[in-house]
Amino acid sequence: MRLDLRDRTVLITGAARGIGAQLARAAAARGARVALVGREPVLLQQVAAEVEGHWYECDVTDQAGVDDAVASTLQRFGAIDVVVANAGIANIGTVSTGAVDALARTIEVNLTGVVRTVSATLPHVRAARGHVLLVSSAAAFAAMPGMAAYCASKAGVEQFGNVLRLENRRQGLTVGTAHPSWIDTDLVRDLRDDLDSFRTAQRRLPWPLNSVVSVEQCAEALLRGIEDRRRKVYVPRSIAVVQALRPVLLSGFADRLVDRFGGTELAERMEAEAPRLGRSFGRSSAEAGR
Repeated sequence: MRLDLRDRTVLITGAARGIGAQLARAAAARGARVALVGREPVLLQQVAAEVEGHWYECDVTDQAGVDDAVASTLQRFGAIDVVVANAGIANIGTVSTGAVDALARTIEVNLTGVVRTVSATLPHVRAARGHVLLVSSAAAFAAMPGMAAYCASKAGVEQFGNVLRLENRRQGLTVGTAHPSWIDTDLVRDLRDDLDSFRTAQRRLPWPLNSVVSVEQCAEALLRGIEDRRRKVYVPRSIAVVQALRPVLLSGFADRLVDRFGGTELAERMEAEAPRLGRSFGRSSAEAGR
C-alpha cells in the first residue's frame, strides 16, 4: 500500500545539510511534518524554519541523545510514521595511513548510529505501520581504495536493513535501503577539494559509478522510495546494474577492474596526500576537528 506523507511525521537524521536537509524540504512540500536531527544546531534551525519543522541537536552515537530526540519529536507531533537514518561521515585516507580513531568513528556513526536510531524509533514507527529508510550507499557493493571504513559501514547498513525487514514484515512495517552513488553534497565536494587522487579516480571510474547526481534529484528519488515503500532505492537508477553484478564484483575480476582504472595508483597517491591535510575528515564535516 502506498504511503501518503500528508500529515505524517518524518524523522530524519543528518538533516542539517546535504541529502537530509533537502529530503526534509521535499517531504514538507508533500505535506509531511518533519523532525530534523543532527549535530549542527545553527543549520538545523535554519532548515526547520524553512519547513516549519521540529529540530533536535544530538549525536546519533549517543543513545541517550537519540532517545531524547525521539521523545522531543513525539511531544511535538504525537507520532513518528517514517524514519530516515541518513547521518553519515567519511574519513580521509587509507587503512595504512588513516588514524584508527577516524576509521572507527566512521563505522560508529554510519552503522552504529543507524542501529541506535532504529532501536529508539522502532516501537513508534511500527505502531504506525510506517516505513524505515536506511541510507546505505553504492559503496555497500562497490569497493574503492581509501574508503575501507565507509564501504564496510554501508555494507553493514544494507544487511541490517535486510534483517530488519524480515523481522517486522508481519507487523506492517516496511523497510528500505538507499544506495546513492556520488551525490553533489559537501561530503563529496570536500573529498574532491582535498584530494587530487580522488578527483582523478572519480573521472576514471566506469559508468555508472562515475555519475554525479544533484542533491535535489537524490532527495526526490528517496522520497518516491518512501512513498512506494520500496525495498531498494538506487540513485541514479543505473546503480541497480552494479548491484546485479555483485557476484562478479566479489570475484578477482573486480580487483583487476579497479586496478585497470587506477585503484592501486589511487591508494599510493592518497597515502602521500592525506597526511598533509592534518585532519581526518572534510572541512564541512561536523567531525572536522578530529
